[in-house]
This record gives sequence, C-alpha cells and structure tokens, in this order.
Amino acid sequence: MPMEQETMGLLIAGFSSIMGVAFIIVLRLLFSKNRKLYRPAYGMVLVYLVFFSLAVIQVLNAIKLDINHPMASEEISLKLGIAGVLWAISMLFLMLGLVKFSINKKTLKKDLHVKSKKPRKS
Repeated sequence: MPMEQETMGLLIAGFSSIMGVAFIIVLRLLFSKNRKLYRPAYGMVLVYLVFFSLAVIQVLNAIKLDINHPMASEEISLKLGIAGVLWAISMLFLMLGLVKFSINKKTLKKDLHVKSKKPRKS
C-alpha cells in the first residue's frame, strides 16, 4: 500500500516502544512476590501481548507488501486473515486473564472476610 516514506518506520518504532513497556510491566508484575495470587492472570495477559504483537506484525507485513507483486491481492488477504485469527486468539487470552483476575479477587475477599472474624469468648 503506498504511503509516505517515514510512516512504516514510525509505526514500527511506536508500536515496539509501547509494547516493550507493556511487556516489562507485565513481567515485573508476574514475578512480583506480592502478587503471587494473580500469576495465572498475568500469564494470560502476557500471552495476550504476544499474540497481539504477532497479529500487528502480520498487518504491518500486509501494509508494506509491494503492490506490483503478481498475487499482491491474495497475499495481502492471507496476511490480514492470519492477523485476524491471531487477534482473536489474543482476545481470548485477554478475556481469560480478566476472568482469572475477578475469580482471584472474589476468593481473596472471601478469605479475608472469614479470617477477620474472631470467635467470641464467653
């Protein structure tokens, strides 16, 4: 797809820097001693970031494909289809991570509530 010369570099640099920061934050949270209860959820978010990154790579490859290629239309359609499937998988992992966060939070509240009740002495 025709576009300005610097656009692809800016897209790649911008996406890479934001995704790099997100990876670092999620990895720090995943291996934090204070957040052991949420490790499965952070793991799901990390897998989401991986699949989302793979989807974006496919989209960027489709954008920069030479339109003079003999089968450019088919090639671009295939790359966008693969990107769509990878995006769908990434969203599945994001939803699973959100479910894990909510289940752990409910369980944590219930456990804290039970522990805070002290038996009465008569």
